[in-house]
Order: sequence, then structure tokens, then C-alpha cells
Amino acid sequence: MVAAFVLSSIFLKSPEISMFLSAVAGTIAGMVMGIGDLNVTRSVTVLIEGLFTNFDLAILFICASLFVNVYSHTGAMTAVTRKIVGKVENKWVILVFMAVFMMIPGALTGAGSVSVFVLGALVATVVKYMGLSDRKAVAFVFMFAIMSAAAPPINLWTMLITAGANMPYVGFTWLLLVPLVVVGAFTIIYLGWGSKRDSKEKILAELPEAPENMNWIRILLPLLTLVVLILLSLYTPFSVPVFGMPLMFIIATVVAMFCNPNKATAKDYLKVLNDTMEQVFPLVATVISVGALVNVMAATGVRGLIGITFITMPVIWIYILLLVFGPFSQGCLSYGSAILIGVPLVFMMNTRGMDTTVVCAAVSLIFPLGDCLPPSRIVGRVSIDTVGFKGTYMEFLKQIAIPCLILGLIALLMFIRPMWFTFLK
Repeated sequence: MVAAFVLSSIFLKSPEISMFLSAVAGTIAGMVMGIGDLNVTRSVTVLIEGLFTNFDLAILFICASLFVNVYSHTGAMTAVTRKIVGKVENKWVILVFMAVFMMIPGALTGAGSVSVFVLGALVATVVKYMGLSDRKAVAFVFMFAIMSAAAPPINLWTMLITAGANMPYVGFTWLLLVPLVVVGAFTIIYLGWGSKRDSKEKILAELPEAPENMNWIRILLPLLTLVVLILLSLYTPFSVPVFGMPLMFIIATVVAMFCNPNKATAKDYLKVLNDTMEQVFPLVATVISVGALVNVMAATGVRGLIGITFITMPVIWIYILLLVFGPFSQGCLSYGSAILIGVPLVFMMNTRGMDTTVVCAAVSLIFPLGDCLPPSRIVGRVSIDTVGFKGTYMEFLKQIAIPCLILGLIALLMFIRPMWFTFLK
């Protein structure tokens, strides 16, 4: 399976297809070696069932990304950016606002690349006006993109781990948010220190124009609709219908369409839908191919072999290697790393009497660090392309090294001493 993955990555340059071909290679090897009672019919069944394992996550990706793009299409993001730049003179405050903007799409969709697609170019332009170099601008976009993916309410690594470990997806909001706020503040100071912003007039002249009739009611109503639906489902579950996150995003999308001050036609929204599907297709392909790969790994015993081998090492070596093995597994398997490594780690720490909620949150903060590592490099490559960074990839990695290390060390501390963080549940 490893050989199939490596060869496919070299010749096809597609981590998604490589993962699926690796799964096919696993079924063939299983049939040849007589593992797991695999035959042709059983192998096809395992592959197809695996393709639909994360189908609900794929639907969530699509609906959430559609909401973000329709909301952005209304001009709301541009209007807020112009209002902030026009009224706020302090460089640090503007950098904080840009960081918060970058966090929103990824937090709502679970994918940092969505944040880059939707707001990466706009945020990079603004932070460059704040005096950040191209290398620091792409680092700013990347760091807050991966942190947005780890932020609540939708953290896909946590969702996959809790599903695999039969845990409820509750109690993670502050466990995820507080470390991200700390690392986010450090990242802003680290990248913004010593920079000098351009004049307000120059910035406003080069930013896109906002729609004339855009006001705060139009800006906030779609977001408030989504927040209210989420809160109702959390705190009044027996008094409201079960909407589900995809339908919540669709309802918020319809509200955003009604709040659009522009005269948009059905053709315009169809174009937004088409662009959204092109935008999220790599992510959808990733989670679907990961499902097939993980299902085959489970059927052939490979998943158990890797998981058991890692968690049966001396605990000190698990602590030492987690910040290496976790990110690199993310770079190779994307969200499949949560199933392959995250679930066994949660089981192992549970047997040691550790708080599994804190452990799960800690592990899900480590995996996003691998989104800049080969072979996938999903967020890293889209950040560089979106910002237009012309330097080498190694220069990019050097710029993000320290913020990534801070995030990794905080997550590792949560993993080693979860009892110190239980008050955040």
C-alpha cells in the first residue's frame, strides 16, 4: 500500500487518487495473501462502503462552503473590511480583525483551505498594507487558515476521532478555542512586529468597492441566523426539529441571498454554486478517498497494525514522536490521520485514566500542522498560490516554523497533562 501510494504520488501528482489506488492495492494484497476473507466481491464492497464513510462530511463541506461564498458574493466581507480600515488607525487592531475574518470560513466548514479560497487574497492584501512582507503575508494566511480548521464549531479531526471512539462531540469549544487564541495572538505579534502600515487613503483606494446599500443588518442577519440555529440545536434539542448542520447552512445561505443588496439573478447564483463545487472538490475527494483507504486498512488489519505499533511504544517515545508522526501522517493521509492515529491514542490514554475529551482536542490541534507537509500540502500550496508568493517553499516553511512550534507545544502539553485543562470543558 505504501509503494502504491508513493508511486501514484510521484507520477499522478494527486494525493486523492493516490490514496484510492493505495486502497485498491491493499485489497489486492489482501486477496493474494488471504487476509480478512477478502475476495473480489468483498473487496468491492469494502471499497464502496469506504467511499461513503465520510459522505456526510462531504455534504457538510459543500453546504458550508456554499454559504461562505454566497455571503462573500453579497459584498458583506468587503464592506466590513472597508469599514474597519476606514475607521481604525491602529495596525494591531486591523491585524486582529483580519485574523478573525480568516478564522470564520474554516471554523464553519472545517477546512482551512476554504478560508484561503474565500478570504486569502483579500486578507493578504490588507496585511501587506500593514507592512508585512510577502513571506510574512503568506505565513499569516496559512497560520490562521489551519487554526480556523481546528477551531469550533466544526473540527473535522475531532469529529472523526469521536466517531471512531464512540464519544459525544461535546465539551470541545473552549478546549480548542483558548489555545488557538493564545497562538493567534503570538502569531500576530511575531509576524507584525516592526512593520509600518500604509496610509488609509491608499488602502481604501485599492480595496474592492462595497455595495451601496450594504448595512449592518444585511451583514449580520445571515450570521445570526446560523448562530441561532446552532444554539437552538445545542440547548433546546427536544423543542426544535433536528435540522442538521448542512440544512442550517442552506437556510443561512437563503437568508444571505435575501440580504444581497445587488440585483443577482439565478444565473449568478448558479455560477457561485459551480465555483463552490470546483473549490471544494479536492476537499470532498480527499475525505471520500480517505474513507476508502481507512476502510481497506481496517479490513486488512493494516490500520490496527500501525495504531497498535505506535501506541505500544514506551509512553515517553509517544510523547517525543507525536509532534513528528502526527503532522506527517496528516500530510500523507489528510483527515485519515484522525482515524489512523487519533482513535488509538484516545483509547490508549483512556486506559491510563486520562481525560479523553482533552486528549482528543490536543491531538486535533496537532494534525493541522501537517497541512504544509508533502505529499498533500493542501493549505500550504493554496496559500502560496492565492497570495502569489514567489519565494521557495523552504522559505515559507521557515517563516511558519516558530508559530507552528508554539501551537504544537501547547497541544503536546494538553496531551501529556490533560488534567490541567479539564476546567475548559
